[in-house]
Amino acid sequence: MGSPLFVAGDNQHWERLLARYRAGDKLAREQLVSEMMPLVNSLARRYARGGNHEDLVQAGLMGLTKALERFDTSTGATLSAYAVPTMLGEMRRWLRDHSWAVHLPRGLQEATLAVSKASSSLEESLGRAPTPQEIADKLGLGLEEVVEALLAGRAYDATSLQQRIGHDSEDLALGDTLGGDDIEYDRRELVLTLRQARHVLSERDRLVLHLRFVEDMTQSEIGKEIGVSQMQVSRILRSATARLRAELEPEVAELLVA
Repeated sequence: MGSPLFVAGDNQHWERLLARYRAGDKLAREQLVSEMMPLVNSLARRYARGGNHEDLVQAGLMGLTKALERFDTSTGATLSAYAVPTMLGEMRRWLRDHSWAVHLPRGLQEATLAVSKASSSLEESLGRAPTPQEIADKLGLGLEEVVEALLAGRAYDATSLQQRIGHDSEDLALGDTLGGDDIEYDRRELVLTLRQARHVLSERDRLVLHLRFVEDMTQSEIGKEIGVSQMQVSRILRSATARLRAELEPEVAELLVA
């Protein structure tokens, strides 16, 4: 390999340590893993994002363990050439299973990764971004499957709502720029619905309801305002709301009594 982390002599040294380990020297294995750790860290940094470097290192060590158990010197390959793809495979598997911002089914995750890889390959060969149909043709997938995978790829990353916008200490967080639920929309819808049903109410009914639910006056205050007793105000409110409930749809009536 062309990595500056090691040269051919490193591989020969590592393979001698591996031979000693397989002969029963456990210290040789510890030394071998220790000497190959810079390689594991280097590979982990390629894929690290969002503070998952240590997790990728652990995945890489699992791949290294598998490589040390399976490596066969008779194939003619060097230990590093055999170990690197094994470690990368474990790191990619960890990313596939743990690093999605939104959980996706395993099949869709795999399709998304395949589409991403094919897209990069096609972009390099075509000199431009490939179309979904070109990706579908390369992978032998349907166009809808590719489009679904491209959309699912957006679930890989998520931006924190605490992320600062701009460079000044007083800049807003991203979450500060997002709109929230506006209770006035629901209120406006209810008001329009009530207007459609107001024909069942007398002028006095409308006035009492307005004083009670808009002006937030007590029944005693309303009685003094219109010149009747509190008990009469109570009867007016019960009668008016009953007529409205009978006129309105059930779900709107639930809002009135909530």
